[in-house]
Amino acid sequence: MNSIIAPVRKHLTDIHEWQKLGEANIFPPESRIELINGEILDMAPIGFNHAGHLKRLNNLLTLLVAGKAIVSVQDPLQLGDLSEPEPDFMLLKPNPDFYSSRHPVADDVLLLIEVADSSLTYDQTQKLRLYALHNVPEYWLLNLNDNCLEVYRKPKGEVYAEKTTLYNGDNITLSQLPEITIKISDIL
Repeated sequence: MNSIIAPVRKHLTDIHEWQKLGEANIFPPESRIELINGEILDMAPIGFNHAGHLKRLNNLLTLLVAGKAIVSVQDPLQLGDLSEPEPDFMLLKPNPDFYSSRHPVADDVLLLIEVADSSLTYDQTQKLRLYALHNVPEYWLLNLNDNCLEVYRKPKGEVYAEKTTLYNGDNITLSQLPEITIKISDIL
């Protein structure tokens, strides 16, 4: 007797349903989940090293961009109708209501940063593809495993045309805020 195996079906959701689920408190407040390409995905837990580097970035960049950009830490970013990731860190274009009437979209992003240790492969592939597709102009991946900063610029389709890897001793100038240069040693 032959049995037929039915294909696994995914039930995808969009931004509007996702936001309704949040408003209805379907997920516990401590849930670490995000919507990526219509799928609700668990996010990796944040360890001590990850949290410490995020605080370091926050302290440094908040001082450097005062009056030039809005600092956003682990807040939603709406990318199309099917994705709402929560990047570790973003610098956003100034907005009079500080994005209290809507979530920022890719056009609002000056710089997006993910801090990665256990999520490194995912951030180098899936997240990179998502950010490039939506034209996030500059994506930094603070790679804690290899102690370096991967800088992605010039999105083109599903990739970035420019990738630079920087280490202690190097400096980086923000492409969208060229008056700001950072020592890599200050963030690693």
